[in-house]
Amino acid sequence: MINAYPLQFNIGSIEVTGFGLLMMLAFLTAAWIADTEGKRLGFASDYAGDMVMGAVVGGIVGAKLWYVALYGPGALFDRSGLVWYGGFVGGTLGVIFMGWWRKVPIRWTMHLMAPALAAGYAVGRVGCYVVGDDYGRPSTLPWAVAFPEGAPATTAAALRNFGAVIPDSVAPGTILSVHPTQLYEVGLMLIAFAVLWRWRLSPRGTGWLFGAYLVFAGIERFLVEILRAKDDRFFGALTIAQLTSIALIVIGGAVIASLGGKGTLAPGIWLEKGAKA
Repeated sequence: MINAYPLQFNIGSIEVTGFGLLMMLAFLTAAWIADTEGKRLGFASDYAGDMVMGAVVGGIVGAKLWYVALYGPGALFDRSGLVWYGGFVGGTLGVIFMGWWRKVPIRWTMHLMAPALAAGYAVGRVGCYVVGDDYGRPSTLPWAVAFPEGAPATTAAALRNFGAVIPDSVAPGTILSVHPTQLYEVGLMLIAFAVLWRWRLSPRGTGWLFGAYLVFAGIERFLVEILRAKDDRFFGALTIAQLTSIALIVIGGAVIASLGGKGTLAPGIWLEKGAKA
């Protein structure tokens, strides 16, 4: 059995967690990738920072509000309570707002953010692993991991609450190994990033790349949900995340179909000159 414990330490009176560090690194990674692509295209560097600011504020607020919507007002102060789809929606709205403020065509925002989102998500999921959150169902595979101090710990009782079928002979407090679904997502989204990074050179219409990202993100999450320890299967065999994944795939396909043949769009003054405009 592989045991994984939360990464955390103190700097004076301040507690630093691995989740917080990886979330910060995820946003910085996304900013660096978006800025790198902007530089390749000859754009001013100001906009990458603007997008990250919108994503950070909107993403954290959205992730928390989605969690509260699922588990009730008392979940507002749950430290581990962040839901990716809520973060995605909130972060998207935050980035759209920044683009509107800077008068950047939304299609260029979509292009710059597509590979950045995939890479940032992969880094962020490492944070979920180091805090012991969002793990999978019980597993006996060689790479299965136990989280004795996870959020919550992978006890038989906790996994039963998530709908896992565990023999009655297993005591409630028994620590079990589970699928490290966080790491599965890291691997899948790094593959998605590699593909998107190559496809960004495609001569297709500005913004179509974001549609491809939505399709990849939807497929990845739908598949991983099959192995997740979840208690929100309110729609038969499908979780809320799987239904949302289907919606993302459909929307992504529509974006590809509508923007794929529209050619390159003028970037606008802010992307061309930045703060000097």
